[in-house]
Amino acid sequence: MMDVRASFLAQGDHCSGLGSEQTARYCRHFARHLNEDSAVGRRILSWPGDPSSGSDALALRLMGGLHALVLTGADPELADLWQQGLSAGDADMARVFSRVFLTHEAHLQSWLNGPPQTNELRRSVALAAIGHWLSARYGLPLVLSELGASAGLNLYWPEWRIDVPGGHFGPDNSPVHMTPEWRGQAPVIAPPQIRDRAGADLNPLHPKQDRLRLLSYIWAGQPDRLARTEAALSHAAARPGLVTRSDAADWLEGRLARVSGPVVHLVCHTIAWQYFPEATQARITTLLEKAAARPGTILLRFGMERDDSGGAGAAMTLHDPAAGRAIPFGRVDFHGRWIDWQPAALQGGTP
Repeated sequence: MMDVRASFLAQGDHCSGLGSEQTARYCRHFARHLNEDSAVGRRILSWPGDPSSGSDALALRLMGGLHALVLTGADPELADLWQQGLSAGDADMARVFSRVFLTHEAHLQSWLNGPPQTNELRRSVALAAIGHWLSARYGLPLVLSELGASAGLNLYWPEWRIDVPGGHFGPDNSPVHMTPEWRGQAPVIAPPQIRDRAGADLNPLHPKQDRLRLLSYIWAGQPDRLARTEAALSHAAARPGLVTRSDAADWLEGRLARVSGPVVHLVCHTIAWQYFPEATQARITTLLEKAAARPGTILLRFGMERDDSGGAGAAMTLHDPAAGRAIPFGRVDFHGRWIDWQPAALQGGTP
């Protein structure tokens, strides 16, 4: 199990690599200066579980709690420190953070109680790319089913404008605009017809009631990411909820029974599969294999997930359960800043 201080250092490296030097600096500060002068500090240093980013994500729990104080204006001095960004002095950081640990103990303790839950919008880049590819390949309506959907913001990918070589996905007047660095092959632009969309999550967040929590996990020094998420939450809050509180496999079993007809049913997940227990993964795989054998609907699973290849970012893979194949589609940054799109050919030998 990773040491607490080491977990903060590792999280700092992750944040730096994903474009938030400010959050990286805070993580490294705490790795050096955490002490037992406050109840918050004592709890963090004696954390009973695995504090690493792949497990309890302890550093991000603390970062979320601090950012929530900034967003609500509950601590003006902390907000000023946040605004200073990388120019803030080390002594000021130590003084302000030490005071905040004492002044806002109850708030920070509550934030430490639960894991971070994000809904990174730019993962829609990968979903939109495969959605347009499937529309071009089959010419059929799409049914979208997302596992581990959080607040469901990425189920709205057909409504986000995403600039790509040769044009853009989504409407011109979208409230959300993304400009990923596009690598690899140019995408197919074939606007999909969405027949239905829904998702499941063990702890779904509401785009209105949980707005602060979702925004709090946006890292410091990323105003564009914050503004984009604010716009998406406002868009989603005005529409009926798409996400059901449920185990992924339980929900999918019912969902598969309800989807029928000449459609492409795309089951998708982005940086979620690794968090499903092995038994859940196995059950999902079995459910899809059985459902894919039924005629009338094209059933596919698309994952944007970590792998062991050592490649940058996440692997994009289209799983064809009817044929028992996993087809690589390239790689994408964990936060969707770039995509290396390497699709299968549209003709012959593809799902």
